[in-house]
Amino acid sequence: MKLVASGFLVAATVIFLVARSQEAGGPAWVGYVRAAAEAGMVGALADWFAVTALFRRPLGLPIPHTAIIPTRKDALGSNLGEFVGTNFLAEGVVRDKLRRADVGGRLGRWLAVPDNAERVTSELANLVRGAVTILRDDEVQAVVEQALVSRIMAHPWGPPLGKLLSQVLTDGAHHKLVDLMCDRAFDWVQANHDTVMRVVSNRAPSWSPKFVDSMLADKVYLELVNFAWAVKTDVNHPMRLAIDQFLITFSEDLQHDPVTMERAEQVKRQVLAHPEVQNLVGSAWGTAKKMLLDAAEDPSSELRTRVRHGLESLGSKLTTEDQLRGKVDGWLEGVAAYVVSNYRAEITTLITDTVERWDATETSRKIELQVGRDLQFIRINGTVVGALAGLVIYTVSQLLF
Repeated sequence: MKLVASGFLVAATVIFLVARSQEAGGPAWVGYVRAAAEAGMVGALADWFAVTALFRRPLGLPIPHTAIIPTRKDALGSNLGEFVGTNFLAEGVVRDKLRRADVGGRLGRWLAVPDNAERVTSELANLVRGAVTILRDDEVQAVVEQALVSRIMAHPWGPPLGKLLSQVLTDGAHHKLVDLMCDRAFDWVQANHDTVMRVVSNRAPSWSPKFVDSMLADKVYLELVNFAWAVKTDVNHPMRLAIDQFLITFSEDLQHDPVTMERAEQVKRQVLAHPEVQNLVGSAWGTAKKMLLDAAEDPSSELRTRVRHGLESLGSKLTTEDQLRGKVDGWLEGVAAYVVSNYRAEITTLITDTVERWDATETSRKIELQVGRDLQFIRINGTVVGALAGLVIYTVSQLLF
């Protein structure tokens, strides 16, 4: 394009020289051609100077206000950053753009497609694998232990256990457990006749006759069987009522009695200090890590299946429910507005800092390569328009004078 534009200048120069040599004594129209060619030369030279002055100094001469891009690169980058920040990163502009973009609706229609939901699920799985892999096990384990143990130690066990037990008693859910205990007690008494006989015999005085001990043991065993059967079959048996009353009192003491509450705390400390519990807490992260990695690797795992179905469901709801879609759009607008309001300067600094790091000569060359074709048309147009203007001026002068 430089050759084409320069060719117009050369053509205008040749025409001017030929016409100038033939103007004296020649036809009248030669003067018109000469004037047009002369003005075309002036226009071509003026626009060549203007275009060249953008990128370098014409003919290497230190003419003021030339080589604008190399010398004003940093200022241009700063102005560009300010322009982008003011006109493109304004809160109102961003909100309006997002509102018209219907991000929630587009996202919903995209997620509702099963293949897209699977794609997002796969990307999330890759993200989980990457995050879990780069984390150091010892550091994560320390955080888990600290967070878990400290949280457990920070809250007393007595009141919440008391409330839970009180709720269980109110609902009557403990009756099945009491029934089970009574059944087991009756079965044990029935199956341990010899044990009862031996205990009674061992407790009897040494001077007592053996047959008396045997008769007494049989009597005790029979009473135990009858008592266990009564407790098992009678829901209103005094023993059952005593158990209920004990549990009610115990639930109240767990919530309000300082002594019982302190005993619960002692039990908590003993449980947490037990080696098995310590090993369980210590292996928590390793177990969780293995479960996450296995679930992320297996496309048919329960975790990935639930995530995929959840994404598809979210997409369908975003497509059909205007209220949810409006909420999502509102959240996105709020996030975008917060970012541009609080970090506009940091974003535009990316432009200015990048431009400042560019080499001035290289930058000028790159810009010229991008827009130079259009700028060379300016030179061509300058030659043509200059020639037409010169022709008009010469014609008017001939008519008037």
